[in-house]
Amino acid sequence: MNAMLRGNAACPGCPIPRELDALLEMTGEKTVLVIPASCTTVIMGDTRGMPSRVPVIHSAFAAAPAIASGVKSALDSRGEKATVVVWAGDGGTGDIGFASLSGAAERNEDILYVCYDNEAYMNTGVQRSGLTPYGAWTTTTPSGKRERKKPLPQLIAEHNVPYVATASIAYLFDYQAKVRKSKDIKGFRYIHLLSPCPPGWRFDSSLTIEIAKLAVDTGIWPLYEIERGKLRLTSISKTLIDKKKRRPVTDYLKIQGRFNNLTQDEIKFIQDSVDEMWEELAKTLP
Repeated sequence: MNAMLRGNAACPGCPIPRELDALLEMTGEKTVLVIPASCTTVIMGDTRGMPSRVPVIHSAFAAAPAIASGVKSALDSRGEKATVVVWAGDGGTGDIGFASLSGAAERNEDILYVCYDNEAYMNTGVQRSGLTPYGAWTTTTPSGKRERKKPLPQLIAEHNVPYVATASIAYLFDYQAKVRKSKDIKGFRYIHLLSPCPPGWRFDSSLTIEIAKLAVDTGIWPLYEIERGKLRLTSISKTLIDKKKRRPVTDYLKIQGRFNNLTQDEIKFIQDSVDEMWEELAKTLP
């Protein structure tokens, strides 16, 4: 099913409407969305009305996991079956909302949490978040961010929750398979979804899917799932453990204006960091 009616308030090239459609195709009509302050707040509830086909609860930045936990508990007490989904950006997930996210994961609340990661606070003017990658321009890091991206999926996995996965809109079947699997798992489930933002990442709106694909193909965004503590690479990422099959990171960086000021040393640092990440991933594979 389509999550939203056509003509919503998303920016041209924004992947969020299709990402939500893909989610709802798997979870169905008996889904409740809890959405903290974010771009989706505007898309889902502007002055012209709410385009969603399922119930939506808008929350403050830090409250979404707690609200979702309460909604799920209330539905269970009434004997009603529904999938309760937190749909949140990276700022509301890894920064402002991390305390309540960690609490819900520690309690193993029976909710699905999806972080659509556009790697900055896009709705308020493209400010840096903890999940902004090294070297990226934002309005608060005009010379490029100096710190590495926060490894949020790994942090959630350390809570010993039953399911953690990464996903990309460019690999739609992989994303939907993970949503479908997570729907049938009881307990806290977490999906981290890369969500390219044309105005924030400074690329033409026609390139959204290409950039999402390049993030995976260069190895910057590995596709995997951690089920009951066991990591498994998925989709094309299963082949990328071989370094020779990964495209160079420059293919991804060069078509985004947010990386225009990178030096050759900084590009090498990013490439080396990606290669090191894959070496660490290889050690965890069965």
